[in-house]
Amino acid sequence: MPTAVAKKIKDISGHDFIEIIGAREHNLKNISVSFPRNKLVVLTGISGSGKSSLAFDTIYAEGQRRYMESFSAYARSFMGNLERPDVDKINGLSPVISIEQKTTSRNPRSTVGTVTEIYDFLRLLFARAGEAFSYQTGDKMVRQSEEQILDAIISNFNNKKLIILAPVIKGRKGHYRELFVQIRKQGYTKVRVDGEVVDITAKMQLDRFKIHDIEMVIDRIVPTATDRYRISQSINTALKEGKGVIMVQEENGKVHHFSKFLMDPKTGLSYDEPAPNNFSFNSPYGACPTCNGLGQIEEITEASVIPDKKLSISRGGILPLGEYRDIWIFKKSKQF
Repeated sequence: MPTAVAKKIKDISGHDFIEIIGAREHNLKNISVSFPRNKLVVLTGISGSGKSSLAFDTIYAEGQRRYMESFSAYARSFMGNLERPDVDKINGLSPVISIEQKTTSRNPRSTVGTVTEIYDFLRLLFARAGEAFSYQTGDKMVRQSEEQILDAIISNFNNKKLIILAPVIKGRKGHYRELFVQIRKQGYTKVRVDGEVVDITAKMQLDRFKIHDIEMVIDRIVPTATDRYRISQSINTALKEGKGVIMVQEENGKVHHFSKFLMDPKTGLSYDEPAPNNFSFNSPYGACPTCNGLGQIEEITEASVIPDKKLSISRGGILPLGEYRDIWIFKKSKQF
């Protein structure tokens, strides 16, 4: 081992380096070496020089053995014992992961994370412990219970005229004639269509080729602490009709959103509950819609088809066709 490297290891107590002393696995001849942690390190050498013996049979084997020894004796009884590699000492080693050297899979969706299954644990971690933020405002998404919504309405809008709305259609085309009939049969007489509160009339319908937002008018209230029961009943009904989401409109037309699910309180943007497949590039729920989770887009460009515009078609100007041959496609191209 070089003196300068050994001195540096001694100065930093071996925490930033992995130090192997006296490795003798297979064809290793009492090798001592050190390399930095948290860096990409490549082992090179001719065939049979001991690269795999050092990486897999020494470093990986010892890291795995130490990790297994951290388990209880009961757990180790199911996993068996791992033999210690033939090495004098290894410093600075942490639990390790080994990936097979040779693989026949050329699937672009197979990565280090998926092969080692670390990706599965990370997806679960983000789904359970992660916090959602609105891509429109950057604010943290919130979820509220029915009691919290009630308290917020009474405290923030005390003695103000409010309309409690239950959204049923958001950003969709259609005439919705049957929907208005159904709402009217439920006993409601008003709806809010594209921001305007209107009465439900017979044979009422909208322009089927335009995008509409429709909310049911559940109740008109003036929140006070003494009227808590009635307000809670209206909120309960609105959450039921709006499938967990309600809207509250002030007299000046300003609208506030409340939800039992993840929601941006400013814009009303709502997210589904986070699930592991939302963080997977192999799932349609988590993959980028542009590249489908592959990280690159394959497309045909003019430059790839005609790399040299100075060449004629017969001389190979169209790269996929090559030089002229007596085939149908070249005969057809002469007609143009």
